[in-house]
Amino acid sequence: MILFYGLRATLLMASATFAQGALGQELRPLSDVLSTTHIHGLAPQENANLVLMATHHGLWRVDLNEETAQLLGSSRDDFMGFSPHPTDNSRYWASGHPASGGNLGIIESVDAGENWSRIADGVGGPVDFHQMTVSGVDPGVLYGVHHGTSLQKSEDSGRSWEEIGLLPDGIIDIAASAVAPDTVFAATNSGLFTSEDSGRTWIRIHDSAAPVSSVEVDADGIHAFILGIGVVQSLETELDFVVLADNFEDTYLLHLTPMANGEFVAATDQGGLVLLSPDGQIVKSIPQ
Repeated sequence: MILFYGLRATLLMASATFAQGALGQELRPLSDVLSTTHIHGLAPQENANLVLMATHHGLWRVDLNEETAQLLGSSRDDFMGFSPHPTDNSRYWASGHPASGGNLGIIESVDAGENWSRIADGVGGPVDFHQMTVSGVDPGVLYGVHHGTSLQKSEDSGRSWEEIGLLPDGIIDIAASAVAPDTVFAATNSGLFTSEDSGRTWIRIHDSAAPVSSVEVDADGIHAFILGIGVVQSLETELDFVVLADNFEDTYLLHLTPMANGEFVAATDQGGLVLLSPDGQIVKSIPQ
């Protein structure tokens, strides 16, 4: 299965059509933004109508009700590995690429995404972590994926990093535990895995070996999207998955993100956004 690599190629072709000079601070129709860039991450806001959307061309504040988007700050950088602090809505981490080319290393914002500063290069860097995650139980612990194969870990809020070990093949997404800082989950082309030793060893935690395009962990448990199955959920302490919703046909979900009102927002493989009810039913798709 070549889901991850095929998806990346599709997104890179889409990014070539983006006209940076057209960006501005004014509100823009969300469908226009989605048609000219692609999504690298989502973060919920206290207002359940709002979500931050990290893209190949900057960070946007999205109003899901009005279906509008507004660029934050002046950066047009490629915000990969976009990761929110679990309790502080003013603090975020990211990696990726500057608009001028090269790698960003690890960058941080402490003013809700308006401004960013580089805080580390990572091991062998400056890195361009395509996936990154923050521990829900200890926000000083971050994990980042280097070159799609190896896992790095920070225990000081991203200031210094160590290389831990190899990831399962075909990594697509990672999510740190909300219970234990040494536990991390991996969504891959061949199933859902976990490590309880910071990524040194891995075990499969779902019977299916189908590709898993997204995994998310918070205090309510684990949610993941498995191709051909749908959205599955489990308490983190039990790892007993049940299907929450399976009405997605050929669509698969990326960056599955819980909202303040119990709903979920996710990116789709077609470059849009979808809003799900707490029981996983589709409430809204953008674009329609």
